[in-house]
Parts: sequence; C-alpha cells; structure tokens
Amino acid sequence: MDRNIHHKAADQLRALAIAMVEKARSGHPGGAMGGAEFMHILYTEYLHFDPTDMAWPFRDRFFMDAGHLSVLLYAQYHLLGHYTRTDLENFRQWGSVTPGHPEVDVLRGIENTSGPLGLGHVMGAGAAIAAQFLDARFKGLFTHRIYGYITDGGIQEEISQGAGRIAGHLGLHNFILFYDANDVQLSSMTDEVTSEDTAAKYRAWGWDVIAIDGHDHAEIRAALDRAHASTDKPTLIIGRTIMGKGCVTSGGQNYEGHCELHGKPIGETKASFEKTLEHLGANPDDAFAVSVEVADYYARVLDRKTQQAAQRKAQIQKWRDAHPNQSQLLDSYLNGTLPELDWASIQHKTDAATRDASSAVLGYLADKVGNMIVSSADLSNSDKTDGFLKKTSVLRKGDFSGAFLQAGVAELTMAALANGMALHGGVIPVVATFFVFSDYMKPAIRLAALQELPVKYVWTHDSFRVGEDGPTHQPIEQEAQIRLLEKVKNHKGKPGLLALRPADSAETTVAWQLALENNHTPTGLIFSRQGIKDIATEGSRYQQALQSGNGGYLVKQMRDPHLTLLANGSEVATLLAAAEVLEREEGLRLNVASIISEGLFRQQTAAYQQQVLLPNVPRFGLTAGLPINLEGLVGHNGTVFGLDHFGYSAPAAVLDAQFGFTTERVCHAIRTYLETQSATTI
Repeated sequence: MDRNIHHKAADQLRALAIAMVEKARSGHPGGAMGGAEFMHILYTEYLHFDPTDMAWPFRDRFFMDAGHLSVLLYAQYHLLGHYTRTDLENFRQWGSVTPGHPEVDVLRGIENTSGPLGLGHVMGAGAAIAAQFLDARFKGLFTHRIYGYITDGGIQEEISQGAGRIAGHLGLHNFILFYDANDVQLSSMTDEVTSEDTAAKYRAWGWDVIAIDGHDHAEIRAALDRAHASTDKPTLIIGRTIMGKGCVTSGGQNYEGHCELHGKPIGETKASFEKTLEHLGANPDDAFAVSVEVADYYARVLDRKTQQAAQRKAQIQKWRDAHPNQSQLLDSYLNGTLPELDWASIQHKTDAATRDASSAVLGYLADKVGNMIVSSADLSNSDKTDGFLKKTSVLRKGDFSGAFLQAGVAELTMAALANGMALHGGVIPVVATFFVFSDYMKPAIRLAALQELPVKYVWTHDSFRVGEDGPTHQPIEQEAQIRLLEKVKNHKGKPGLLALRPADSAETTVAWQLALENNHTPTGLIFSRQGIKDIATEGSRYQQALQSGNGGYLVKQMRDPHLTLLANGSEVATLLAAAEVLEREEGLRLNVASIISEGLFRQQTAAYQQQVLLPNVPRFGLTAGLPINLEGLVGHNGTVFGLDHFGYSAPAAVLDAQFGFTTERVCHAIRTYLETQSATTI
C-alpha cells in the first residue's frame, strides 16, 4: 500500500473523524471516511485562503451541503490549525464549537450552516452569483472560486434541480461541486430509491460533468484542473467513493461500503474501531493524535497559503491605489454601508396598494444602491419587483452587469441562493413571491434566521383579498407562521426575523428603510395586492410613519379612550373607518394603533408599549389572518376579529362582505365586544 504523505494525511482525516464520533457516541463516520482524499487535496493544493485572515473577502469558499459530515470539516480544519484537539474531543457536546452539524463560523473556516440536505450547495451557488456580480463591477478582484460538497441525499432533494438549472443557465464557471457518490444512504442503498442518470441530468442543465475515482489522487487533481479551466460552465465532479473507506473487522477483514457505517459509531457496527484505527496508521490508545509527518506537512501548507494570500493582497492593494474612488465604493459594499438615501423624497400614488408602493421604493433604490440583487419567482410584474427591473437588466450567462435574477418558479431555490449571496458578502439580496408561497421557502428562511443573514423577502398578495384566485393563493395562516420567527431568538439573543406588514404607502417606505438598515437578521416585507386608503395626518405622513420603527404606534389618539383598536396592514384603514362611524354614532373615544411588527414592538421599553396600548383600556384587534396574529397584543381581556378558515374564490369586495371585513360589520363586532365588556364589569 502506498503510504506517501497524501495517503497518510487522508487516513489521518479518517482517523480523526471516527474518533470524534466514537467519543461522542453519535454522528456519521462513514461518509467522512469516503471523502477524505478529496478534502485533503482540495484544501492543501487548490483552495485559496489566508490562514491568518480567514474572513478575507477575496478567499475561495467551501460550502458543505452534507452537514452530517461535519467531522470531516472539523478534522480538516484541525490539521489547518483552527480547531484544537479539545474542540474535536467535545464534538456534539454542550458549549462546544463542534456541533453535530456545522454552524457558520467563518474565522474557523465554516462558511455556512448546513444540515437540511440540498440547501448547502445552493447557498454555494448563491455565493458564486454574488462573486460574479461583484467581479462585473470590480474587474479582476472577485475571481475566486466557490466549492461545494454534496452527497446522494442532497442530490435527491428537489432543491438540487433548481440549483442545477440556474447555475447551468447562468454559466457559473466559478462554481465547482463535488458529488461524493458512494451509493449508500442512511437507511438504504441508493439503488433502492433512484435509478436516474445524474451525469446526464447535469449535462442537460449546461454543466461540465467529470466522473472520477474519488480515491485516486491523480484523478482528483485532473478534475480540479479541468474545472479551473472552465470559462462558461459550472462543474460537477462525480467522485465514486466507498462508504467507510478503511474500515476493518476485529479480525482485520475489509468491512467497507456497508449502510450501517453511515450513521453510527464504528464500534457499534460489525467493524472494529480499534482495528480500523490501526489499519489507518493511527494509535488506538491515542485516537486524536496527529502524526508528526502529517503535522509537518500541514505546517508547510499553511506557510505556502499565507505567502500566496500575501501576493494576492499586494495585487489588490495595487488596484486600490490606482482606483481610490472605486476602492471606497468596494469597502462600502463589503462593510454593508448604505449610501445617503432621501427616503422622504419617494413619491407614491394616492391610496396605492402597498405592493405598488414597494415598487416605487425599489425604483428609487435601483438608482441609489449599487449592490442590490433582486430576484423574483416568475412574478416580477405581480409582486412589483419590476419597479427595480425597469432600472436595470437581468443576470445572463457571461453578463452580470445587471442586478435582477429571474429565478423562475423555484421559491425555495431562490431563497437559498439569497442566503449564499448574503454569506458571500458585498451584496444585498432581495427575493420576492406571493405571500402564500412563503410556504415553499420556509427551510431557507429558517436557515437565514439561524445564520443571522440580512436577506430581504418581498411577499405580496398578503390576504384573502387575492380574491378570484381562490384559497390556494389566499394566505390565512402564513403571517402567524412567519411571525413565529420573530419570537424565536437567534444565538445572539435577538429575534430571528423581522416581519413588517405596513398599513399604507408611507409605512411601506419606512418598512423598506428598516429592512435595508437591518444588517443582522432576515426581514420579511408583507404587502397588499389591493389599494389601501392612506392614513390621514395633519403633518407629514412619512414623518408620522417613522414611528413604525418602534414596531407600533398610534395613528389615532384620543384623551381617555374607551377602547384601543389595533391591527397591521390594510386592516388599519378598516379600523380607522370604523372608528369614525362609532365616534359619530356612539360618541365613543377610540385609539387606533398600527403594529407593523410585534417582534419589534416588544423590544421597546415597557413604558413605550403601555403608551401605545394603555394597560387599563380594553383592546380590539382586527386581522385578515388567524386571530393568533394579534392575541398576544390584545391581552387576556381583549378580543381579535380574524379568520379561522381558508378562503374562497370570489372578488375581494365580496370576500370582505362575506367574511365580515366591511366597516359596518367591524363596527358591529366592536359594539358586541364592548357590550360583553360592560356585562363583565357589572
């Protein structure tokens, strides 16, 4: 057996991987053993990064799709000096930096959080889009490559089709995907679930496909060389590997390729952990030890990487010196600094739908913010992102001078691509579709929240007032689902997502302002299809709407009110109309609150919250969705008028009447509630 340094290093990765799983009594060792050669060669010979500056914006990036192979990443970066032996020994333990599935940690080399199969490599494709977008604006600077690593499960996930189609269509030559094809899944062999020709599929999408022996070092290098030479296609390297490569039984017999090696410690299979370590050249009595030879080789690798990065940094500095204005612009993109924006100058049509108001904002931003990439799932003329598109052009193969990505009908893929763009940095990703189709996007939205990515979601057609399209297109429960992420804290203790449903055009402008200034979490912008009456005010409506930045405020305030009415979105206008009637006919004094975001509102001081929602004044909420949208705000003694059923196909005005969302019906509901309150008091 050839025991040169590269084979020894690959076996060292295998030994560390199975040692982590064995000590944790949990994990996935077999796939990590199969991918060791590719990882070693990629990281030591091809991947460009600065070991002393892991967040260097011009580095190559590696996106792991198969998050269950986290031990392979941790072992690799242990050899590169970014995880300690103790970190590896604490794999999957409380408080460790080596969780069961990798969580984004750029300073240690982890570019993305992964676990749900399929999403990781799509984020890699998004990073490749961001790199080409930036290179079109700063020629020759963003020429780095994006590598992905996928397994049989990720290839099977439906999202892989969206990524394959879009990457091929755009000719993402800077995207290189390694497919670890070992024919073994967690609970079965792959031939039990699929018989497709993966190579033919990717070639049909416009990829260069290279099939290799994933354990043959020469073939790995030749494939990577060919991928680097590509100028117009992404590359899929199909590496035929062996699950549990190197595993042996207690008697020393080969025990490779078995399904049980996928998802449990080697010592709990028919293989022997100790004998396998010996077979790999490791010490069973010190499983986490790294051989002196391998350690010395990696020390030389680190020196070489540092020198290469220094040379590249000198080239970039030379460019910066020659282009001071462009250099300043580049830094603003990389730092997430917005240009000076005159939000108050944005003009809207009277009583516009908030989707149309959003279109006007996007048209303004297209002229001002040069690093926005806006995408729509084949709905730009309906979700009104065409307000941005009219000022730019679509991204095309060989031409990334535009700023609009036509994603096609692929909401989940589009959202995951946006995550990758945000992870790459330097761009502001915006994705749009109908609100009801946020259901398709949920896995990517959740990962955006977990990774604290400032992706902006534009969701239009926000209620049953979609009308004639019927219940399949009418969101009822979606707002409640999205607002749950406002209640889930990320690892920094902040709300996982900011959800904003503006009440009119002015609030729409402010909502966009809040979204662009939110650099720490994703933001959902929820807009109406139908026109909404502008909220009347004596002064500047925009200045009044700036109070939306507190999550909620009073759009109508009375002294000693009998009742506080509260809502968000188009229902605020309905409450204002009802309040006018009730004050005229009943002599009631009513406050009306617009709560654009409960999550943001709850972050304000208790004093402010009580100023908007007076503690001793009963509250009535109105929502076009599930009552739970507002139940936390109205309190125990309050009530919410909402929906508890799906919609129907009919014109919006008819549905308003049928569901009780007319001024007359809302007035009746408020009177009934007040009568109940009076009876309770007596």
